Amino acid sequence: MKTQYYTSASLDGFIADSHNSLDWLFQFGEAGDSYPNFISEVGAIAMGATTYEWILNNQIDEGADRPQAWPYEQPAWVFTSRIMAAIEGADIRFVKGDVLPVHQEMVAAAGNKNIWLVGGGDLVGQFYDRGLLDEVIVSIASVTLGSGAPLLPRRIATPPLRLLSAKVYGEAFAQLRYQVPIRADETTA
Repeated sequence: MKTQYYTSASLDGFIADSHNSLDWLFQFGEAGDSYPNFISEVGAIAMGATTYEWILNNQIDEGADRPQAWPYEQPAWVFTSRIMAAIEGADIRFVKGDVLPVHQEMVAAAGNKNIWLVGGGDLVGQFYDRGLLDEVIVSIASVTLGSGAPLLPRRIATPPLRLLSAKVYGEAFAQLRYQVPIRADETTA
């Protein structure tokens, strides 16, 4: 069981542009064929309020281009300090505060499957800060944005991430898979 950050980013390291848009990403269609295999191994997911609102506004609500049902079968934890609209029939739990006790709940719910940190980067950074992030899997798109929401707004230099694999998907994506090393200053306890 691993806690994984699986996402796409621009070549210059942003997961959304300065207007919180993903249009730059959707111009490519699917970012390779790794998602079906990845999601089949996920037992629980976590996301921040901005990511949840983006899903609501762009995929669920009537104002979306093509409204659809909640895309996840797994239980989802949404980290927020605000009151947010629930989605009927979806297993969504709104939480706030320290990621450690929530991670313990997620581990129990996931069984032997992985935990997916959907985003955003700051939430993933909180899991990293507590020593709970095992892998970063990022599909780098062949665009630069200049500004926006950073991939992972943390300094991870010593020890560095360990590259596990690099794969090319089409003419636009390189998927990089990194193991997050155990740090001497782990703060999970």
